[in-house]
Amino acid sequence: MRDVDNIAAVAALSPDYMGFIFYEQSSRYAGALHPDAVAALNGARICTTGVFVNASAGDILAKVKEYGFRAVQLHGNESPVFCESLRAQGIVVVKSFPVSRIRDFAVCAVYESACDYFLFDTKTPSYGGSGTPFDWGMLAAYTGKTPFFLSGGIGANHAQRIKMLQHPMLYAIDVNSRFETSPGVKDLAQVRHFIGVMRQS
Repeated sequence: MRDVDNIAAVAALSPDYMGFIFYEQSSRYAGALHPDAVAALNGARICTTGVFVNASAGDILAKVKEYGFRAVQLHGNESPVFCESLRAQGIVVVKSFPVSRIRDFAVCAVYESACDYFLFDTKTPSYGGSGTPFDWGMLAAYTGKTPFFLSGGIGANHAQRIKMLQHPMLYAIDVNSRFETSPGVKDLAQVRHFIGVMRQS
């Protein structure tokens, strides 16, 4: 998210999390976003999240302080020690792992005590943004104890299929490009529909 009006409109739909990307090479880079646009969400039940790729701890902590982020999502080569150092500051840490084969889950083990959540995304040559789901059948191979976000090319058409997933550690659904009208701007109708379907019992 990076458009002030779009942020407010999506916030009115009460998502659980809202992400803001601080990776300059991303087409969704939110570096020009005024902190007030995020501060306005503090009264809502939305976990504002800064998204980073191989940023220094100092840069991340500065952005957390500036924007009041409650969580960070890390998409680079951040070590378990690095993740734990941020978590020790009272920040919710979500560590992303690219997935293309079952053995990709093995690396998660050393992060078990360092992160609050994992995020499983489709493996790409860069850092996510493929717009394509990975084979969710592989999730059965994940036997860790850390809850995870499911990511990677998820669209509104996937809602019913996601609801059929039975993995006990599936915690949240991360959506992005398939819900956009342009980079960083969400289609409100699609987001509203998806949230409504996912929250139906």
